[in-house]
Amino acid sequence: MTVLKSEDLRFAQGKFRLHDINLEFPQGKMTAIVGPNGSGKSTLLKLFARLLKTDSGNVTLDNQLIHKYKRKEYAKKIAMLLQAKEIMPNITVKELVAYGRVPFHKLAGTASAEDKEIIAWAIKETGLEKMADRMVGHLSGGEMQRARIAMALAQKTPVLLLDEPTTYLDITHQLELMKLLTRINKTYQITIIMVLHELQYAGAYSDNLIVMKDGAVYQTGKPQSILTAQLLKDVYEIDAKIKFENNYPIIIPNYEI
Repeated sequence: MTVLKSEDLRFAQGKFRLHDINLEFPQGKMTAIVGPNGSGKSTLLKLFARLLKTDSGNVTLDNQLIHKYKRKEYAKKIAMLLQAKEIMPNITVKELVAYGRVPFHKLAGTASAEDKEIIAWAIKETGLEKMADRMVGHLSGGEMQRARIAMALAQKTPVLLLDEPTTYLDITHQLELMKLLTRINKTYQITIIMVLHELQYAGAYSDNLIVMKDGAVYQTGKPQSILTAQLLKDVYEIDAKIKFENNYPIIIPNYEI
């Protein structure tokens, strides 16, 4: 079943351009969007999140045009985590995660019993129980990203958009994060659509891959089917071969180091 769909999508703003974007995102699956810098990956995600407005074409969520949803109604359907930015350091992890419940509040006020239950659930799912009362400014990079994901989870949406969630993390925390996202996806059937720079993670952890080039879709499909030497050459201008070991893609340049 398709949860999110774009048809003949076009967008232009300065150097950022997208044209003829036709995509379908299956419900309950993890989809990674990859491509060189400037290929339109993050712009596409922002259009899906309604942070930008399309010039032409349609985007539908659950078979309804996204601009037909009221703002708070849409926020209950899709949560988006932008690239890591400085977050108010003088709040606790629990207070940060609580921001995910804002779309469900009619007026500013204290959290309901349901809010508290969901906040506790999101903190537990991201392994932050012992840090719930710690100040955000005292978190490591990996802990901070997990706290941000907990905030998005607390929004309790069926679709989660992530823009380069592994950026600024070392390899240990990158792998921890990818395992966390996979577990959340498999356990709760949350549809995850993420922009990634790391082809290895995209190929190993996603069910489906979307490859962007120059503001257009170059190819879509299962990672092992489309991650080829020809794709590396056409999209990334890399002369290399690629092989899979235990579903993990390994890229080997065709020259001596």
